[in-house]
Amino acid sequence: MDYKRAFEEERLKCADLAARVADLESKCEEMERKLDRIRKNPLWKASLPARNVVYWFARQSKRIRNCGGLKGIVAKLGYKKREREVMKQFGSAGFPGPEQAKRERETVFPRMVKVSILVPLWNNERKFQVQMLESVMNQTYQNWELCLADGSDEEHGYIGEICREYAERAGGRIVYRHLEKNGGIAGNTNACLEMATGEYVGLLDQDDVLHPSVLYEYVKAVNEQKADYIYCDEATFKGDDIDHMITMHFKPDYAPDNLRANNYICHFSVFAKKLLEGEGLFRSRFDGSQDHDMTLRLTDRAEKIVHVPRMLYYWRSHSGSVAGGIKAKPYVVAAAKGAVADHLKRHGFERFEIESTRAFETIFRIRYQIKGTPRISVVIPNRDHAGDLQRCIDSVRLRSTYADYEIIVVENNSEGKEIKEYYGRLLGYDYVPGAQCDGADPTDGGILRSRDGNVGIVTYKGPFNYSAVNNLGVKYASGEYVLLLNNDTDVITANWMEELLMYAQREDVGAVGAKLYYKDRTIQHAGVVIGLGAHRTAGHIHYKFNEQNVGYMGRLCYAQDVTAVTGACLLVKKSLYLAAGGLEEDFAVSLNDVDFCLKLRRMGLLNVFTPFAELFHYESVSRGLDDEGERAERYDRESARFREKWKAELAAGDPYYNPNFSLDRSDYSLKAGR
Repeated sequence: MDYKRAFEEERLKCADLAARVADLESKCEEMERKLDRIRKNPLWKASLPARNVVYWFARQSKRIRNCGGLKGIVAKLGYKKREREVMKQFGSAGFPGPEQAKRERETVFPRMVKVSILVPLWNNERKFQVQMLESVMNQTYQNWELCLADGSDEEHGYIGEICREYAERAGGRIVYRHLEKNGGIAGNTNACLEMATGEYVGLLDQDDVLHPSVLYEYVKAVNEQKADYIYCDEATFKGDDIDHMITMHFKPDYAPDNLRANNYICHFSVFAKKLLEGEGLFRSRFDGSQDHDMTLRLTDRAEKIVHVPRMLYYWRSHSGSVAGGIKAKPYVVAAAKGAVADHLKRHGFERFEIESTRAFETIFRIRYQIKGTPRISVVIPNRDHAGDLQRCIDSVRLRSTYADYEIIVVENNSEGKEIKEYYGRLLGYDYVPGAQCDGADPTDGGILRSRDGNVGIVTYKGPFNYSAVNNLGVKYASGEYVLLLNNDTDVITANWMEELLMYAQREDVGAVGAKLYYKDRTIQHAGVVIGLGAHRTAGHIHYKFNEQNVGYMGRLCYAQDVTAVTGACLLVKKSLYLAAGGLEEDFAVSLNDVDFCLKLRRMGLLNVFTPFAELFHYESVSRGLDDEGERAERYDRESARFREKWKAELAAGDPYYNPNFSLDRSDYSLKAGR
């Protein structure tokens, strides 16, 4: 190898990149100067009211267009009304009736574990205190213990009076202690823990409300699934009525990447006391985000984490609570970053970055360190469509900041003169269709490489089969990583390869997918859910959402675990690609990427979607849609095969898509009935 030449090539690439960055910075500075002059112009300032009116009408016009005109708006309003009706089932209407409550109270589990509920008290309002205590007293499962550590001042002495009154009614199941000094959330909760005698521990805020069946459901999970960490769905409500819900959080099953970026588990956590391993429940240095720190530590130790997909916790929103706004407790953000950093260090990560996102101050973007510069092989299937392919490859070359990659085009039955001429330009010499390379596999023509070795063209012989075409390209990939890329994509984010690679490098990760947009900048791909759509096979979530939408509970703003990602832009270790058997060639056109991701999950790996690698995807430009004629029949056949192959997984439901969501829509709409 000519190291001097290689070094010089890398130096030139770096110099070119630096020049491009400097040029962009110069343009940004010039634009900023122009904007500054405009802002200071008196006429601009005076025209603000008129501009606001124009902007308002423009927004309304856009909303009308997005809804499909006035008819669409009427339909949307009707849908929202139905949605509000569906929501009612998750409030008090979902509480057990007398017969159901009686059955739950009389149920005898093999393990009637004692659950110690910990509630740190400090200057709580009288009505909030009573409502919280009543929600515990009304539990249908009776083997509980309520531990109350009270740091309230003299002015709030009524807290102790109320607690002692309820303790007398509870027959010894409520333990109350007034603290000499308020220890904050962490200190007061740890004081509660000292009183706890239960095998399991649950955490309840002083002004929140429990569903009457929550302990019953949790102990059921302990018995049926050997759960040692359990959580449920939750709602935020205002006032004194839990039915006045302002948000409803229907959560995914345990997802470690979600939890690092966002404490989605939050309430109501119950866990085996042994998971504490002798240390305190909360650590005071993370006060304000002590629950996030605790959840990260305990889920690391848990053997069986169970999510009960029911609305069983009601989080009160008022001026002094975190639910009422993050500004109520400004130290929360720093504490949350510290908790996540501590967790990442325990897992061996170094030189990572944690920053808040536009969704919320405590929803984080995490940048992991990329180790080394492993080669990435970008595999692009193609037939004709010279313009699309050139746009794709030009975007990769001109916009990518990652240096060590090769491009392998898998040619499949092109006929046009234009594409053959373009292949010649890519290679640096005349392209001869079907040319046989020295030492090539006799079943294909081998790979024709460009003079610099960074581009290769492989010819696939036979009718179009997306899986087989990609498998052939991967066969000739020299990279440690394989990046499947459609020829109708167009790179937006300069460091898109790095954003994908930082996850693909992890030992626990299989495939990594990007955020893809249509030409109008609505979302084409942000992760795949199995069981979604008319065929009940798989579908894209947040489909056709606007690019600025933060998504359901901020999920378009952080990297997260998903069941599958699209093969239109998918990065995976080559070794894992081969170990999983590549793309299944029986799925010639559709569902091969989802099938591949499910095979990776079966190997015990996570699949990750990151919104920080962005591309356009002009979907179906090359091959057309599958909604009519022979293509529709083929899709029906492949769908039937998929449903049969993954019957058990489809029956269990997508772990990252709450079963309370409708499978008929991709926008996290609630389904009617339960």
